[in-house]
Formats: sequence, structure tokens, C-alpha cells
Amino acid sequence: MTEERGRVQPSGVWATAVGVARVRALETARENALFHDPLALAFATAGGLGPDSALPPRGDEASRRRWLGVAFSIIIRTKFLDDLLEQASAAGVRQVVLLGAGMDSRAFRMDWPEGTRLFEVDTAEPLDFKASVLRQERAVPRCTRITVPVDLREDWPAALAAAGHDPALPTVWIAEGLLIYLPEDAVELLLTRIGAGSAPGSRMGLTLGSRGVIDRFGADAGPGSAASMWVSEMPEDPVGWLAGHGWEAEGHTLRERAAAYGRPISTPPQREERPGGLISAVRRPNG
Repeated sequence: MTEERGRVQPSGVWATAVGVARVRALETARENALFHDPLALAFATAGGLGPDSALPPRGDEASRRRWLGVAFSIIIRTKFLDDLLEQASAAGVRQVVLLGAGMDSRAFRMDWPEGTRLFEVDTAEPLDFKASVLRQERAVPRCTRITVPVDLREDWPAALAAAGHDPALPTVWIAEGLLIYLPEDAVELLLTRIGAGSAPGSRMGLTLGSRGVIDRFGADAGPGSAASMWVSEMPEDPVGWLAGHGWEAEGHTLRERAAAYGRPISTPPQREERPGGLISAVRRPNG
């Protein structure tokens, strides 16, 4: 059986990771790309979203605007978290944990200092799918890459520890495009577990659904689409919320970061935009 024929095809929430890969592939092809992800096209193609896959038609302006809006947010958040990881590495952090890793290829596309260990936590299905594509592409990681096949609803900290994560050392945690799919109690549990595994000086990068995003994108979302599975928006005060979990956080808006990256949003905001959609945080010594 060929690699392709034996590959588990995307389904459910993790299938959205293939859509994210497609967006990253489109960005990589741009002349002034904010990042380069050489594996993104292979992930997208393997999942049925190759370069010839149709975008929403121009006749369906509402769907097209929604797709473009989500794609733009993926591009900006990818750059934001790339920068955060580079800053953490420069500060001496050598443990990286990607929660709900999906088709993330940072282990392969970023330059990592010697001694970096990167843990990819996700369920077995996306990790198996990803592994088949990586073998096909003969991809070689630039750090020690460790996959941790576990459902985030289960005891993933124990699985992470068994895979070699050391909570006594600083860690940089990334939850990209994840929390919006989790109900509020699951988000709180996730933050509690992250905190328990974070030595002082650990760092964290989060993306949160802005207030009202479910109303704007989810109301008429098609069955099986990413927006149809969104359930959680950011708290009213995300910085204060994270302070309660022992983190010193800074919140940023998509509009602010886009302007800083030379991709300003020309349309005025439909409502007040509060900082917090993109979060960087550092673990307090008494956290």
C-alpha cells in the first residue's frame, strides 16, 4: 500500500489544521511573505486542499469575506507566535510545547538553538497523518522533535512528562487556534495544567477568539466548517484573567499586529477592538 493510500484522512476538528496549512502555503507563495512554511503545501495537498482547490466564489461575497478574514488572522497569528518563540529561545528557553499541534511545522522551518526539545501534543490521528506527509517529504527537524499522542481532554500532562518534558525547566507553550474550540471549563483546566508544568520564566503564546467573533462568523457557518465548531471567546479582561493563573500577560489586537507587520487593515473596525486576541505571557516567580 502506498503512503498516500494508507493515510488517514482529516475529519472533525483536526481537519481544520489542513485548512490552516493551506493558508500558510498561500502566504509562503507571496513575494513579501511574513513567514515561509515549505511543508504547508504538502500538508494541504495530502488533506485534499491542493493549489487548485477553489476559494469561495466571488458571487458569494459573504462567504468570501469570512474566508479572507479567517485566513488573514491565521497569517498574522503565525507571524506573532513565530516572533514569540524566537524571543523565548533568545532568552534561553529550550523546551517548546505545541498544544493541539495540528500541521504546525515550526520544528522543521525555524532555526532552533542547540538543545531545544519541541513537543507536539495532539491526538494520534493528526500526528499519524502528519508523519506520513513528513516521510513523503523526507523532512528533517531542526531540533529534537517529540510527538505526544494524547487527547487534551485526558491527562496530557502525564503523557507529556512521560515523553521527557521537565516542569522544573522553563517552557514556552503555544496554543494557536485552539482555545476557541474548547468550552470555558476546558479552557480553565488547560490553563491550570499549563501553570502546574511551568517553571518561573516560562512563556506562553495564546490566540483567543475576539468578542463577538462567534456571532459574526458562526451564525450561518456551514456544517463541518471551522466556525461551526467555535464555542469560546476571550474573557472581558484577558490580562487580568491570566494574572489569576500566575502569568504576566500582554494583549494585542489583530489590527495592531497587522499594522506592525506592514499589512494594515484598511477597513474600519465594526466594533470596539479590545487587546487580547493575541497574547504573550511570562510566568511570574510566585506563579
